[in-house]
Amino acid sequence: MTDHDGSSADAGSFTGAKLLLTCDDALLTCLRDDFAHIPFPAHWDLPGGGREGLETPLQCGLRELNEEFGLVLPPDRLAARAFASVQFPGRFAWLLSGRITHAEVASIRFGDEGQEWRMMPLAEYLSHPRAVPHFPGWIRTLLGDVSTACKRTRSGQNPVP
Repeated sequence: MTDHDGSSADAGSFTGAKLLLTCDDALLTCLRDDFAHIPFPAHWDLPGGGREGLETPLQCGLRELNEEFGLVLPPDRLAARAFASVQFPGRFAWLLSGRITHAEVASIRFGDEGQEWRMMPLAEYLSHPRAVPHFPGWIRTLLGDVSTACKRTRSGQNPVP
């Protein structure tokens, strides 16, 4: 797991982890339950959730992915970036990113959190009026990091770690 955001966010100060998992040009999303007591009810969300105990960001994200979608991914298929937590000022949340295969999409077993799931085209999610409001910005930032790394690699420079 690589922290593309430097060392400013230590693993102990994080609140939870979300996952940006893509297959072709679509990302794995879940329509949140429509309950008034949860943040962003009836919004399109990414897999993931809150930290339990002393979990690392990677452990948190992978546990949530298994609970919510029945998927088990090897940790080495994910990169990570810390973002300032929207819900808990002064703390961090992590966005883990990676690719999933068509076979993994076909094997999804949706859990009991959320109304439905779908592989949503990335462009649709980024402009969706019911996307969790801060995630399009996080995704654009992450994609910018990837784009910069690709440009550096093509120009002979070292990619972003």
